[in-house]
Amino acid sequence: MGFKLVPAAAACAIGLVIWFGIPVPAGVAPNAWHLLALFVATIAAIIGKAMPIGALSILAIALVALTGVTSDKPVEAINDALSSFANPLIWLIGVAIMISRALIKTGLGARIAYGFVAIFGRRTLGIGYALALAELTIAPVTPSNTARGGAIMHPIMRAIADGFDSVPQAGTQGRIGKYLALVNYHANPITSAMFITATAPNPLIVKLVADATGAKISISWGMWALAMLLPGLVALLLMPLVLYWLYPPQIKSTPNAAQFARSKLAERGPLNRGEKIMLGVFVMLLLLWAGVPAMVFGSGFVVDPTTTAFLGLGVLLLTGVLDWEDVLKEKSAWDTIVWFSALVMMATFLNKLGLIGWFSTSIKNGIGSLGLDWVGAGALLLLAYLYAHYLFASTTAHITAMFAAFYGAGIALGAPALPFALLMAAASNIMMTLTHYATGTSPVIFGSGYTTLGEWWKAGFMMSLVLIIVWVVAGSAWWKLLGYW
Repeated sequence: MGFKLVPAAAACAIGLVIWFGIPVPAGVAPNAWHLLALFVATIAAIIGKAMPIGALSILAIALVALTGVTSDKPVEAINDALSSFANPLIWLIGVAIMISRALIKTGLGARIAYGFVAIFGRRTLGIGYALALAELTIAPVTPSNTARGGAIMHPIMRAIADGFDSVPQAGTQGRIGKYLALVNYHANPITSAMFITATAPNPLIVKLVADATGAKISISWGMWALAMLLPGLVALLLMPLVLYWLYPPQIKSTPNAAQFARSKLAERGPLNRGEKIMLGVFVMLLLLWAGVPAMVFGSGFVVDPTTTAFLGLGVLLLTGVLDWEDVLKEKSAWDTIVWFSALVMMATFLNKLGLIGWFSTSIKNGIGSLGLDWVGAGALLLLAYLYAHYLFASTTAHITAMFAAFYGAGIALGAPALPFALLMAAASNIMMTLTHYATGTSPVIFGSGYTTLGEWWKAGFMMSLVLIIVWVVAGSAWWKLLGYW
């Protein structure tokens, strides 16, 4: 059987109750309500892990077309259901995931990480900063935060912990491993918040913000990176210190770690051809995504971010750093393109059919009755959105389900549109800190056994508080300086 019976049955029941059991509210079109039923059932199935998210997305596309919730004409209905496959932001993330495969294949990602450890690794706190800086360096071209934190950084972190005989199996994780595992994990949400291309759902946020504001706010790669720069750096500065205070490692001085990293770099020798090409593509991507050629030479040199990603992948294919088999085997990229397209399509039509506007107005009226000004109302919306992630096992599902309505309500209550969008975007990544099931990286690192469940949740809650305060205080001041409000 291709699905799990209980969560699948629960998701179907939820969808049927909304479709047939709840009267369509006043001010809502019947087809919008029926699309909501399909949407909520899909999100419930994703949360319950009834099927792989890509398989669920195929079913969602089929049901949207079959039920005609977007159009009575079958041809138009299937065109609507498939419309988001032409969305450039979706292909930007898919292609960038393919590009990130070259970081692993060439070993450049590991070399960068070992390089930072060799420089900063004489003390345990220094190793924490080395892991965070390595995460930051590779984040712009690794849209799979799971691949970045779990496949690239985690093996290096474990190798260092093993070098100090700090292993869960021996009960010695407190020596250094617990601390490094937590730093390994909590660097991931911060770096994910700093670039559009650092985690898959970020482009969805860009799309939802543009839809909610009638395209008056269009967040580019460079604008996002600049806006998140200062709060992100402050967060990366504080995070290893906070975790060091929460769970101080027994071993404080670690000269062997720097020596270990230097030995690993010596084993690798000079940069090989593949690493040099990957490094060149890396720099090219950053320059084009940041719009540097256009700044220097004028608007005639503007390159679309998705075009840039295809160009980078093309160079890697032409030079043989990646081959077509590598691209075909990058299942996470193709999976992301499929599920991302389905969820973006459903969210787009919920907005077009007026359901998101109705829901935002309902939230606005509910909070407005409390008599709060926009600051208090915005804070309430932000915190409710952030901590609702205790109920989600997927950032994508959470963002798709809640972002548009909460953001729309915030704007309606008087919150400045761009700063509130950036705070909501930051919260969409900070939510990853909370639980051992919050995102794909968490079960990888938690599953290695360095912390107990209680320690993980305590660290997650404390870091969520620290990070949201950093973004509210440092972020708001920075955005004021940039003229965003």
